[in-house]
Amino acid sequence: MRINDLRPAPGSRHERKRVGRGIGSGLGKTSGRGHKGQKARTGGGVRPGFEGGQMPLQRRLPKRGFTNIFKKEYALINVGDLNRFEPGTEVTPELLLQSKVIKKLKDGLRVLGEGELTRPLTVKAHHFSQTALEKIQAAGGKAEVI
Repeated sequence: MRINDLRPAPGSRHERKRVGRGIGSGLGKTSGRGHKGQKARTGGGVRPGFEGGQMPLQRRLPKRGFTNIFKKEYALINVGDLNRFEPGTEVTPELLLQSKVIKKLKDGLRVLGEGELTRPLTVKAHHFSQTALEKIQAAGGKAEVI
């Protein structure tokens, strides 16, 4: 097989619908919009959520709670994920970003206690869970809050 033999799968590609191009096309004159009315007009149709004047669903349902705009969102990592580093390494948020363990730092780094840590590491983070602290210290490492 060569690159010039490649073809799309049958039925996966469709011709573009060309409306208003004569009676023989089947989409001439009114261009598939029917006769008159709101939906036949340019820019016609109703906005999303409009229910014909009936009270819309988003207004019928009760509203509860609020969104705290000051909430901190942490980048999360488990102690089990720290086994990839050599014993004695100083694990910092920058090192985790560099080695692509976390994608984004957000408002800080939070270390959680899922998994087992088998090597002594110095971990620097903004927050540690109680189990994460215990597991890091049990492995002979240190946990430092930044």
